[in-house]
Parts: sequence; structure tokens; C-alpha cells
Amino acid sequence: MAIKVTGKKPLFGNRRSHSCKATRHAQKPNVQTVTLENGLKVRISARELRTLKKNDKLAA
Repeated sequence: MAIKVTGKKPLFGNRRSHSCKATRHAQKPNVQTVTLENGLKVRISARELRTLKKNDKLAA
């Protein structure tokens, strides 16, 4: 199993229909499983993965 690094949680809000009825829904974070060079699997968000690749902190 992968280690979860990200502390992100779903964002809750309302869907609004044409008649203005409110229905609760959740936007889940985009969590990806990445294998590091040492073979360790971690679960991080896609935004964090992108930032790590940009700063050359991760060679995945």
C-alpha cells in the first residue's frame, strides 16, 4: 500500500439546479500513486507532483 503524503480532503459544496434546489456534493482531490527511485510508493496530489517535477525534486 502507498503512503499518503498529502493531507488533502474533499471540498464540499452545493449543486444548484435550474429551480435553485441545493444538493450536496464533494470534489475529491486528484491523488496519484507515484513510485520513488528507492521503490517506495507514495500518494500525492497531481499538483504537488507537478511542482516537485518542476523543481527537480522528483525524477518520475
